[in-house]
Amino acid sequence: MGLLYLITGRAWFSAVNVLALWLLIVLVSNAKYHSLREPFVCADFEYFSDAVRFPRLYLPFFGIGKAIGLALLFVVYLACGLYFEPVGADARVVASSALLCGLALLWLGSRKPLQATFDASLDLVRWGLAASLWTYFFAARRPVSLAQLNSPFAEDQARPMIDVTLADLVSVQSESFFDARRLWPGIRPQVLGHFDTLRSEARAQGRLQVAAWGANTVRTEFAFLTGIKVDQLGVHRFNPYRHLARQGVASIALALKRQGYRTVCVHPYAGSFYGRDKVLPALGFDEFIDVRSFTEQQKAGPFIGDCAVADKITELLDAPGRTQPLFIHAITMENHGPLHLETVEAADLTQWFDRPLPDGLRDLAPYVRHLSNADRMLGQLRGHFLARGTPTGLCFFGDHVPILPDVYGVLGAPDGDTEYFIWSNTAPTGSPLADLGVEQLAKAFVDQLAPA
Repeated sequence: MGLLYLITGRAWFSAVNVLALWLLIVLVSNAKYHSLREPFVCADFEYFSDAVRFPRLYLPFFGIGKAIGLALLFVVYLACGLYFEPVGADARVVASSALLCGLALLWLGSRKPLQATFDASLDLVRWGLAASLWTYFFAARRPVSLAQLNSPFAEDQARPMIDVTLADLVSVQSESFFDARRLWPGIRPQVLGHFDTLRSEARAQGRLQVAAWGANTVRTEFAFLTGIKVDQLGVHRFNPYRHLARQGVASIALALKRQGYRTVCVHPYAGSFYGRDKVLPALGFDEFIDVRSFTEQQKAGPFIGDCAVADKITELLDAPGRTQPLFIHAITMENHGPLHLETVEAADLTQWFDRPLPDGLRDLAPYVRHLSNADRMLGQLRGHFLARGTPTGLCFFGDHVPILPDVYGVLGAPDGDTEYFIWSNTAPTGSPLADLGVEQLAKAFVDQLAPA
């Protein structure tokens, strides 16, 4: 407040501005907790700019009407405050004194830093929101020893293997995918028919403990690519792409490059989102393909469809003149919320449901529609891989469960686990269920497909 008072010379104007900003943070924190079961953390401040750049991904969860109303009130307040409140006679002296006192208090408080658990809900209860944000802000700026992160790929010093045939490897991180049939029995089994077939032929399959609930895909993404457990990341667990991943952390992509692979990441959305256009090359990808390589005609709803991603994968695998084995990591986008903005024709519901949808389950319809497209994508990939003469491995998993608060209010919230399988076109065979943490999955994938 002291800084704003020093700039404007208006005491009431400055005080109300600070309170209004704090009110906004509290409202956003409440909205986030309602959707994601996690309060506002320091890493979330960058989402304010993302909400302007990608409004569909954020504003509907806060409330579009609420956002517009608050913006209009703020503009009116700015105009009235600057017009009606005169500049104080001793504003500079008082503001400078307040600013210096505030800085002195912050300095005294920082002499004995709080010991964070980085369980956001627990730290919020212990210290309150302001102290949690302040502590996390400084924690994010402390240097991290990459050698102490214990990535299983850090010690892998493999070199090109010239005497064996290396399989092409494809991993698909499916947006908001989990087997929703375990949430409500009214979903027809055939919605995930190809998924069931691939699981029955898989070398490994089961439930996957992921690093996110409802959103924050990059938490699961980073854990998969690097094999690093979330509890080793400290404050960086909330957004490992903000600082940590840009330092060149060991990853499956870097490990496979050392074996002679070409590494490609496909994500049909803006490459700048989460800074992936900078982060993924730092994690070892030779090429990053974003939404610019897709067309409007390839959308399935608001985003590029999963089947278009399958087409891109097969196009890369079948590229003429390719001499290197290929590792493709695909991050789908089709089933990204907010699902409550989408509508489904009543006549289409019988494709996916064998009984009427009860009250409160309306948002389940667009989700299951996209889920069935993810299943079609798997059918495309399986058919293409079986027709290839080259050994090809597929690792498929969901990044987190979807945001469906109304549905969970009726049926109860899922535990947050998703599903995974590891499959090969060379020896389709069944395997017993084996639950994994997402940080174990990439290493299991490589080990399953490694040459004998």
